[in-house]
Amino acid sequence: MKWVKSSFSEASGNNCVEIAQNKHLIAIRDSKNPKLPWATVGRAAWSRFAHAVAEERLP
Repeated sequence: MKWVKSSFSEASGNNCVEIAQNKHLIAIRDSKNPKLPWATVGRAAWSRFAHAVAEERLP
């Protein structure tokens, strides 16, 4: 898997989440502990989440 970090992450790059994607799923992991298990969500759920964050609709 190719993991990527947000372009908004800090310079040290260890205080953020990383994502990897394939045809059906988005995998999410903590950049501080990349060897720990990661979570997966469907692409549609990730898209809704990302849009909600961008539009500041989360509590």
